[in-house]
Amino acid sequence: MNYPDTIQWLYAQLPMYQRQGKQAFKKNLDNIKAFDAYLGHVSQQFKSIHVAGTNGKGSVSHMLASILQEAGYKTGLYTSPHLKDFRERIRINGKIIRKNCVINFVKRHQKFFEKHRLSFFEMTVGMAFEYFARKQVDIAVIETGLGGRLDSTNIINPELSIITNIGFDHTAMLGYILSRIATEKAGIIKDNTPVVIGRKQQETIPVFEQIAKQKNAPVTYASDQQFPKYECDLKGYYQKENIRTVLTAVAQLQQAGWDISEDDIKNGLKNVINNTGLRGRWDILQTNPLVIADTAHNKDGLSIVLQQIAEAPHDKLHFVLSFVNDKDLNSILPLFPKNAQYYFSKAQIPRALDEKILQQKAKKFGLYGQSFATISEAYHVALQSAGKDDLILVGGSTFTVAEVLP
Repeated sequence: MNYPDTIQWLYAQLPMYQRQGKQAFKKNLDNIKAFDAYLGHVSQQFKSIHVAGTNGKGSVSHMLASILQEAGYKTGLYTSPHLKDFRERIRINGKIIRKNCVINFVKRHQKFFEKHRLSFFEMTVGMAFEYFARKQVDIAVIETGLGGRLDSTNIINPELSIITNIGFDHTAMLGYILSRIATEKAGIIKDNTPVVIGRKQQETIPVFEQIAKQKNAPVTYASDQQFPKYECDLKGYYQKENIRTVLTAVAQLQQAGWDISEDDIKNGLKNVINNTGLRGRWDILQTNPLVIADTAHNKDGLSIVLQQIAEAPHDKLHFVLSFVNDKDLNSILPLFPKNAQYYFSKAQIPRALDEKILQQKAKKFGLYGQSFATISEAYHVALQSAGKDDLILVGGSTFTVAEVLP
């Protein structure tokens, strides 16, 4: 198989949550544990930091990786989903895994995949862990895909666990109550391993405190910490909270003996995009008109993005939107301004909500606009319609943003 064939097989052969939803969610870690054992327990062959949370875990993971790179550590980074290329999920010092490595990994282990019916995510996690072990990284930052307790990444024994915040997303799998969602995220807390909690929330404090006590895991709340202001190339308002979480995590690593200087922190935060390739977070695609792409996709994340949109200089507002079909639009659509032009569309994935249905749902909340069969068409019309002093936001999901990025 060549690279396109390999990727097509990965996508089509087995269920993948990001494309198919709930049916890809596994109820235990048996498969990934068996695969890890088959690979020679690669999950235990490198040091790691484990990052979970409803919002911000991707940004936090990339910021931490950038700082560790600046400190001179050979740094692995595993995140999901990708935007343009599957290989974005697996990086070392910002460089994506080579195509041949993906092809050869699938060829070598395809019989095991088929025999044990591994999910897309289980295969990808195994690929990342084997790659990091083989390349002998000094440390890898590992982002959970969904939840924590039953996430396929949850077989590592990290130096530090991080939980950014708790909000409502993927509720069909994780629950509709914050304390229950927190229990799932808290599943990454390990015995005698410090944990950083990004946001102190009254509903979740008892959950974290109880589980941390059982695990003898010291807890630090980032929201209780004070740090000097640092310049960062990630400009979204929501990054202020993420930066505080990262700085709290760095302080924990320094206490544990990791050699990270003040200059490493400054340079790491100033060069996240260049060091790690992060895209899609308040991502300015052009000016005149100003076009911003952002992957925020739930009430918590979108409320902050829309606040920043409202405060940004502009004449008229334009929104190119597409959502997945299991999103709680009744809590999301009321956040959007009524005095804007909307371009409703559908991402090219099975989980995408039909653009006509989205248009009708939006109309109930006073949001009006045209519907388009493709995001590229919607985006093109928005660009043609907008004046030079207007502002266009492209968002609603990671998949929406992926289709407009160069």
